[in-house]
Formats: sequence, C-alpha cells, structure tokens
Amino acid sequence: MAQQDIGNKVPLHTLKTANEVKAFYDEWGSGGQYNKDMQSWNYTGPQETVSVFSRYALDPASVIFDAGCGSGLVGKELFSLGYHQIHGGDLSQRILDTVPTGLYRTLNQMDLNVAVDVLDDTFDAVLCVGTFTFGHVKSDALYEFIRITKNGGLIAFTVNEGVFISEGFERTIKSLEDEGKWQQCVLSKSNYMKSKGVSAWLGLFRVVKI
Repeated sequence: MAQQDIGNKVPLHTLKTANEVKAFYDEWGSGGQYNKDMQSWNYTGPQETVSVFSRYALDPASVIFDAGCGSGLVGKELFSLGYHQIHGGDLSQRILDTVPTGLYRTLNQMDLNVAVDVLDDTFDAVLCVGTFTFGHVKSDALYEFIRITKNGGLIAFTVNEGVFISEGFERTIKSLEDEGKWQQCVLSKSNYMKSKGVSAWLGLFRVVKI
C-alpha cells in the first residue's frame, strides 16, 4: 500500500517484522473485514494479474502456487477461469481460515521470507499478488519462486510502486534476467488500488532452467 493511512488502520509501511505483519492481518481478517475493505477500495490487483496470466497459461490443468494468498482473492479469479489445481500459502492463519472451502487443494501457513517447504520444480506457475509491499515479502523470494517452478513455467506478481526501487525489486528482476533464470513476458504498471492512489508494477516472467 502507499505510505499513507489506509482508512483508519495502521499504515503498512510502519510494519517491520513478520510478527507485526502477521498480527496486523490476523486482526484485519477477523469478521471478513479484509474482504470488505478490498471490495470497497476497488482492489484490482488480483483481476489484473490473473487476466494477464491467463493469456500465457493456456493449460487449465496447470498446478499453481498462490504465494501470499490471503483470503483467496487470486484463487477466486483463477478458479473462475477454469484453473482448479491451486495451492495457497500465507503468513496469517486467521486470514487463511476465511478462504472459501474447495477453492484450493492445499492451504499452508508460511513465511515467504524464508525457504518454502516445497521440492524443486513442483509448480507450473507461481502467482504472488499484494505481498511485495511495505514491510512484507522481500525481493529474494523471487529466487525461491524460480526454484519451485518448472522449466518453462510462469511467475506472475505485483510490486507496490513505493518499494519497487527502494527495496531492490527492480534490481532483482534485472539480475534474474541477466543470469538467464527467466525471460520477461510482461512488466507494466497496474491500477492495483486506484481509489487509494496506489499503483503497482505487474510482472509476468517465464522460468528458464537449462
């Protein structure tokens, strides 16, 4: 989110540790408040990202990891387009408990800033929407996403514009290209949360493993 108060809540740019982020989302997820806020704020990140992803991921049987899945907003978009092999993970168990039943094959509480407990080359695609922002998941997670994605698989993500340069995302994205670990399909600005004056970079990259 932008460096400003979001409604009457703690501004996300003040959150520094995983425990602070977890506590924030545990509270925010209570009573379905997170989903209510996302709807009222016209949060378009999930729809925009899945729309771009679907142009490249033509196999509906693709096995997908929704990294930082939250309450399942990305999962709902994927499911509506026929992608039903979806697995999710998020830092907040309380917000995971709000995910509709049957949307994901598996749901696990996890910290995406540490190694994911998944074998190499497990997924056909990884989507990460809304977690690359102030005080949340760092750019090094992109290396881990590549590790768990198959050769030729896709990684789609958003990065809040406020951290794109300052938190090293621009540098990491370019380094991964220079190292030949992925190839750019899309990297463009997303409306993300226009009602709050917040935009993001939307990226889609194809993994290369030789």
